[in-house]
Amino acid sequence: MSKSNLKSFEDPVRVFLDAVRKLHSLWLSWTYPFASVGHHFSVHYSCNLSRTVARYISIGNTVLIERDCRVDVPMVPKDFGPTILIEDGCRIGQSGTILAINRIHIGRDVIFGQSVLVMDHNHAFEDVSIPIACQGTTKGGTIRIEEGCWIGFGAAIVCNEGELVIGRNSVVGVNCVVTRSIPPYSVVSGNPARIVKQFDPSQGRWVLGSSVPVAQSRSAE
Repeated sequence: MSKSNLKSFEDPVRVFLDAVRKLHSLWLSWTYPFASVGHHFSVHYSCNLSRTVARYISIGNTVLIERDCRVDVPMVPKDFGPTILIEDGCRIGQSGTILAINRIHIGRDVIFGQSVLVMDHNHAFEDVSIPIACQGTTKGGTIRIEEGCWIGFGAAIVCNEGELVIGRNSVVGVNCVVTRSIPPYSVVSGNPARIVKQFDPSQGRWVLGSSVPVAQSRSAE
């Protein structure tokens, strides 16, 4: 059956929901005060994306945000400029969460699987005499995911301080927990994240990674 014939059998409810999504995306692009927003921005109407924080968010061309995602700036940033930057061609999978109080920068053509968490801060908990809910957040750091990366299902990328960089064309595996920077062209897995495979440009081939967690391997450098 040809592609055109398949379209004729599309569920009419699905066609209606796709139209709702397109109208919702256009409405956000035209009326929300984003720092910037590109062409062909598509966001599911179930997403938590508030008008009040739109001014701190910059979105590139052909960005896709799937259903039930939360893209949020929970505190008024201290610095000027966008707090969340999502560049051209990025795809944020279902139930993803991006929370920034400093800066999260997602480079071009980055793909998120479902239920990915990216957060540049954490809950404070050090004072045992106060409920954690009343202690606010840590100072946090910044996160930069360079172009061409693939972040797998259920991965968590959290930065408590400094700058966390995931190098270009890297893969973060399913349910992986990343709290330290990753070199370019790496495949990481586990909790804590370990480099299991890496491309060596000098040899022009993939080589075995390290059995040491990323946090330890980088501190030893």
